[in-house]
Amino acid sequence: MPNYRFLGNSGLKISEITYGNWLTHGSQVENDVATQCVHAALDAGITTFDTADVYANTKAEQVLGDALKGQRRESLEIFTKVYWPTGPGGANDSGLSRKHVMESINGSLTRLGTDYVDLYQAHRFDHSTPLEETMQAFADIVRQGKALYIGVSEWTADQIRAGHALSKELGFQLISSQPQYSMLWRVIEDEVVPTSRELGLSQIVWSPVAQGVLSGKYLPGQPAPAGSRATDANGSRFIQQFMTEDVLTRVQQLGAVADELGLTQAQLAVAWVLQNDNVAAALIGASRPEQVAENVKASGVVIPAELMAKIDEILGDVVERDAGKTAAGAPGPR
Repeated sequence: MPNYRFLGNSGLKISEITYGNWLTHGSQVENDVATQCVHAALDAGITTFDTADVYANTKAEQVLGDALKGQRRESLEIFTKVYWPTGPGGANDSGLSRKHVMESINGSLTRLGTDYVDLYQAHRFDHSTPLEETMQAFADIVRQGKALYIGVSEWTADQIRAGHALSKELGFQLISSQPQYSMLWRVIEDEVVPTSRELGLSQIVWSPVAQGVLSGKYLPGQPAPAGSRATDANGSRFIQQFMTEDVLTRVQQLGAVADELGLTQAQLAVAWVLQNDNVAAALIGASRPEQVAENVKASGVVIPAELMAKIDEILGDVVERDAGKTAAGAPGPR
């Protein structure tokens, strides 16, 4: 059973292993397998589920909603997001305009089969819409009871600070940030994490296993295993940054650290992000139900300081720490 952590300085508790369906539901795996994975998550004690309207162009929300039918709603924490294009891709089918945000929350609630989401997240920062417009829309959604809390994803420290200030003025508060974070990708540590800690946000991190690279299944000098993320059209573009000989060689050396803790390398990777006290949850996905139970074993693991140092020593300069990568990877004006 996973442990629980408070999300930001709110009173909301979430399972520190959170189930996400970015690259799987509605695209990579069949719906019945996706449902089995959700039920495996519930059986493992996970109560927090994260999705987004853009995943599989709204299909992922539908699949998750169907899989959660019959569950006690109050016992679940359901998160979704808004920003990226959905539907036919019309002029107002993306971004954080009031029009798109208000229409998107209604669409998400219908697909998820619920009257409200626990957390509604700005999936990226929108340079084409006044931040005041976006935050007012979020404030209205909270007042309407369609979302209980508001968060952001892949915002810079300055963007978080500006959004937080407006939210306070409007009578609600940003409580979370959802960035990429792993042993190999630590760009949030110097700016986003200290700012979030100061303002009362915590992180819900995606790709803690670096798209599967930190599991150790990709071997240097060898082709990627058939059916793996590196061979999947939807996921391969995200994994390529880690698929170098140097990275893969060093990752193989992490096996000894995992063995010392009685963990798999994937479990070690998930446990590693949870050592950061500003991380409320690690997002895990699954294409097979048994993967869920394995990932949950990372919950509650304490990695001794000497092994944390050993991990840093092994990975050395292949770790990406440039805080500017958050802004660099963001979409420009629409």
